[in-house]
Amino acid sequence: MPRQEVIRKAKQDKRAGKSASTQAGEFVKDEIERIRKGKHGARSTKQAIAIGLSEARRAGVDLPPPSKGRAKKATRRSAKYAYEVGQGKRTPKRRPKVSRAVENVLKKEPRSTASRGALSKQAKRAASRRTAASRSAAARKASRTKGSKVRSAAAKKAARTRARRRS
Repeated sequence: MPRQEVIRKAKQDKRAGKSASTQAGEFVKDEIERIRKGKHGARSTKQAIAIGLSEARRAGVDLPPPSKGRAKKATRRSAKYAYEVGQGKRTPKRRPKVSRAVENVLKKEPRSTASRGALSKQAKRAASRRTAASRSAAARKASRTKGSKVRSAAAKKAARTRARRRS
């Protein structure tokens, strides 16, 4: 169950006009933090992200399940159920045995999947699958919804990164 703080941040993102995936990002961030704190692990970085997205769907973020061909059938079905729970179209059945089993399995998984290096590798892999136009459009939208203070901070960070790469 996601913390109220995370749900509050996601709602704040929604009010700011940010996309559903940005709202879901709050849940993914929380999941990464849980893994880093050692609450449980994940088989891969992808799995850690998937857990966060599932929590976001269940909490009511308007993030539809992936379309056919983008993910395997079981993943799509699981995402569909989580989405329906979040939209109030389905009442989830409590399954304590399954919950406990999943929790115990995740506890045995590695924590390194939430490291900076692992996340960076995953982000690069995901970005490489997108077209340059799609990445550019996302950056343009981000600049519109960021706000001047955050935009200024991002520009300063980018300048620092460029300076570090040049030297």
